[in-house]
Amino acid sequence: MATVILGDMDDLAGFLRTRRSRVDPAVAGIPTDSRRRVEGLRREEVAHLSGVSVDYYVRLEQGRATQPSDQVLDALAGVLGLDETERGHLYRLARKPRRRAKTPSTRIRPELLRVLDLVADAPALIMDHRLDVLAGNRLAGLLYGRPIPGLNVARHIFLEEAERGFYAEWETCTLDVVGHLRLAVGRYPDDPRLASLVGELAMGSERFRRLWARADVRARTHGCKVYHHPLVGLLELHQENFALPGESNMELLVMTAAPGSPTEDGLRLLAGLGADSGAGHQTVPTENAHLR
Repeated sequence: MATVILGDMDDLAGFLRTRRSRVDPAVAGIPTDSRRRVEGLRREEVAHLSGVSVDYYVRLEQGRATQPSDQVLDALAGVLGLDETERGHLYRLARKPRRRAKTPSTRIRPELLRVLDLVADAPALIMDHRLDVLAGNRLAGLLYGRPIPGLNVARHIFLEEAERGFYAEWETCTLDVVGHLRLAVGRYPDDPRLASLVGELAMGSERFRRLWARADVRARTHGCKVYHHPLVGLLELHQENFALPGESNMELLVMTAAPGSPTEDGLRLLAGLGADSGAGHQTVPTENAHLR
């Protein structure tokens, strides 16, 4: 089962099929009746609305047409109702370069670690495209209740915390994770560790398999994260994601509490509970460490 999922990780044909299946024909101006058995749009309907021949669109969905023009891609994106993230993903899948993108380094510059040290009142992490946490400050380690080295957020959500309630909005978190990983495999289809992670999640989680089959992509830059911490209770944190210049696959994540809120008090209490640990930032020791 995992082999089938991995084989379709960066497939333009599969992405087009899933996108047209979710389009409401009535919204697209196509009359429907009770006899219609197709979910979403038919191939010939997408072709007609996009201004391409049915034969050409069929070849696109069968993976037999290469390098579609900008005009064709723009038309398809419009018919399929793609948002900005999905549109970029469509272009990436359709324009696979002859030379695949090199899997990026996960080595962290010392200057970035000094930035983490400066963030004292909020959990802060540096994460790569695989959702491996490469470094974190002391409060991040206290939030997750475990050492930062070795933490993979996707594995944590799907395989370790699915039944424990740490993520108060677990279902939303799973959507974000799968959408992020779909984008990642579009950018780095030859990353063996990323492929291994997807296979592990597919083997271990039925929900992951169902969400992966939908081929949804998501790029989340900020938003609310709610945790049920076993020591300090409910924490409603606002997460900001900062892309790191020169590190195309890394982001700095900072999770803050609203001033005067119960969550601010909870973070302060959490910091106090861990004050005796004396720990600073925690990092993955080597670039090639296997984050399990």
